[in-house]
Amino acid sequence: MPPSAAASRLHLGSASSRSLAEDIRARSDGELRRLVLLRPDLARPAPADLSALAARASTRASVQRALDTLDRGQLQALEAVLVSDEGDRASVAALLRVTVDEVAPLVERLWAAALVWRGGDAVHVVRSASEVLGAVAGLGPGFRELRGSVPYPVDGAPERVDEAALDAAVAAVDEQGRAILDRLAWGPPTGVLPESGAMARAGAALLAAHLLLRGEGRHVVLPREVALRLRGGRLHREPSLEPPAAAASERSMATVDAVAGGQASELLAQVDELVERWGARPPRVLRGGGLSVRDLKQTTTALDLEQDRAAFVIELSHSAGLLADDGSLDPVFAPTPAYDEWQQQPASSRWATLAGAWLTMHRQPSLVGSSGTAGPRGGGTVNALSEGTLWPPGRRRRAEVLDELATLPPGAAPELGSLEERLRWRHPLRMAPGSPTGVDTVLREAEWVGVLGRGALSSAGRALVCDKDDPATVMAAHLPAAVEHVMLQADLTAVAPGRLDGSLNRFMRTAADIESRGGATVFRFSPESLRRVLDAGWSADQVLQTLRAASSTPVPQPLEYLVGDVARRHGRTRVGSVGGYVRSDDVGVLDAMLADRGLSPLQLRRIAPTVLVSPAPAATVMDLLRDNGFSPAVETPQGGLLVSAPSRHRAPARRAAPPVRTTTVDEAYAESLVAGLRAGEEAAAYRREQERNRPGPSLPSTDPAVTLALLRDAAADRQGVWIGHADPTGRTRRMLFYPTRIEGGRAHGEVEGETGERSFSVHRITGVAPD
Repeated sequence: MPPSAAASRLHLGSASSRSLAEDIRARSDGELRRLVLLRPDLARPAPADLSALAARASTRASVQRALDTLDRGQLQALEAVLVSDEGDRASVAALLRVTVDEVAPLVERLWAAALVWRGGDAVHVVRSASEVLGAVAGLGPGFRELRGSVPYPVDGAPERVDEAALDAAVAAVDEQGRAILDRLAWGPPTGVLPESGAMARAGAALLAAHLLLRGEGRHVVLPREVALRLRGGRLHREPSLEPPAAAASERSMATVDAVAGGQASELLAQVDELVERWGARPPRVLRGGGLSVRDLKQTTTALDLEQDRAAFVIELSHSAGLLADDGSLDPVFAPTPAYDEWQQQPASSRWATLAGAWLTMHRQPSLVGSSGTAGPRGGGTVNALSEGTLWPPGRRRRAEVLDELATLPPGAAPELGSLEERLRWRHPLRMAPGSPTGVDTVLREAEWVGVLGRGALSSAGRALVCDKDDPATVMAAHLPAAVEHVMLQADLTAVAPGRLDGSLNRFMRTAADIESRGGATVFRFSPESLRRVLDAGWSADQVLQTLRAASSTPVPQPLEYLVGDVARRHGRTRVGSVGGYVRSDDVGVLDAMLADRGLSPLQLRRIAPTVLVSPAPAATVMDLLRDNGFSPAVETPQGGLLVSAPSRHRAPARRAAPPVRTTTVDEAYAESLVAGLRAGEEAAAYRREQERNRPGPSLPSTDPAVTLALLRDAAADRQGVWIGHADPTGRTRRMLFYPTRIEGGRAHGEVEGETGERSFSVHRITGVAPD
């Protein structure tokens, strides 16, 4: 058990306080600045004075956020302070089985964050922290909480347990009774005794000896003091004050950066291909929002990726603002004007935009295809770009994983299990043992983005996380250089031995289809692809001239013949609007069309030897003729050849909402805030001086957070407080109020000098002060 109160105490300052508010008021400016930096939620909105700051620091929501920032060592130290009766550093160290010097910095960190406050020679845990934590280390309530008194008291100190008497009672327990105690010792501390048999008799003996106490119904509870004696005075089986060692493989940073650069280059190509494809043929937005499964499969096939990676590229492009719902009556997903601007940037800057969007996006691409609550009716499969992929905690999880990787030496690639254990130690309340962490998903996506290379944090990834260097500048040194040539092959293919950029990339994507990807991209020329470039206004001579200039090998004869043949047939047949008409100087071609059963839906009829007409629109006539092996071209109303530019559908630019102005809680802001708090304290002291002649204590105006905190504390301590209450007429009455419970925005209790319970709306209470 912990030593007595005569042991050395934990001194965190020279002053002694009776409450958290007094403790905070006694802190120096430097200590207050540190508090605000550790708990930035206390600074927004800026509290009026130090009393308001203390009240906000003791609210359940703020304490919960502060507890979430504790690592396992700090959390175990907080639990030890909560369990220790003395609250001194020797008692805390004994519970954790460490030295006083090891535990002192942990408790000092808790005090700096206002999770504990000093009173006398000990520290005390703020009440909200114990409420949030609930059962500590598998321990149940103590004797006084369960039965109101201590069954084994120390002579002259009835509130303290006589350890020797308790040890003697435990030693007198038989084998069955000891088995029951050992089963409950490390938690959970409650159980149900059998109704008959040896174990029932052993349980009855334990109840008679007050080593077990009755709980609700048939349940029994092991008191905290008994459990600690059974544990040998230890709070945990194994204290965990330091993070577990990382099991990691060493990688060469040159290899890591080269792999990351290659992944980044692939991502840029994938985003380009996706957005260009959707610009030409935008997929429709589902009625319930999101991308249809069919469109996702088509995109997956076009990008030659697995579905999970294709969904990732789609979600990332959307989060980066390169794709959006165009907002039309029949909405589609289309490129935004921001994509055109993004395309003009250097490759490294484009990567930095994507990497930043990935790190901060609220969407979780890995949810695509899973069962969830997709759509307004819930249930079903989660579609890409739907509300079902929204998962705001994913942003924090990515930051936590990358921050942990940044603590490792450069080139260290940790094992998944080791990394998860370190993260569980860093964030014990957010990552419960056995729960899924999602770390494997973060690592996989980080590899796709190029933040990791072979499992280790890349130089550009470290710059992105640590925010010391420009990520784009760092990545520029590792991105494979763009190539400016292709190698034409006799089998109607072209090989790009690297990443293509600029006009050559756009030309190759228009004139040929991508056949395979990888370190080198293989393009294949076909009549359809060449017709596409001719439709865009290129002539056969321009196509061949561009190929000769871009190729490191001569243009193969089969490719020349193919370009010439497609160009000769291109435009020999013209299509206009009647619905639609078809005209050609080659009467035989028109005869073939009339005889083709595949064209029967067009209802073609001849109105002249060289002219056919159809009730179908010209676009439909054009598509069906091409589907059946003909090569028409579109004609203008004036009879000229219509040059169709590549489709560049764009979602309209949206009017951006005014940015939310927030101030980062940094050193400068903290210093300014503390100065304002000191000024607020002086003003509050002046108001108190002015009200001294009024009965009862001064009642300065308090904000709702302060009011609620003081009322809750008074209800918990069963103490009275002075309140000011504004009635419906606007008059304020001062009264001594004894609150019993606070719920539903109302304070219930009794008023001094009145009978019966009163209830007051908290928003009508103008001020609160202790009696």
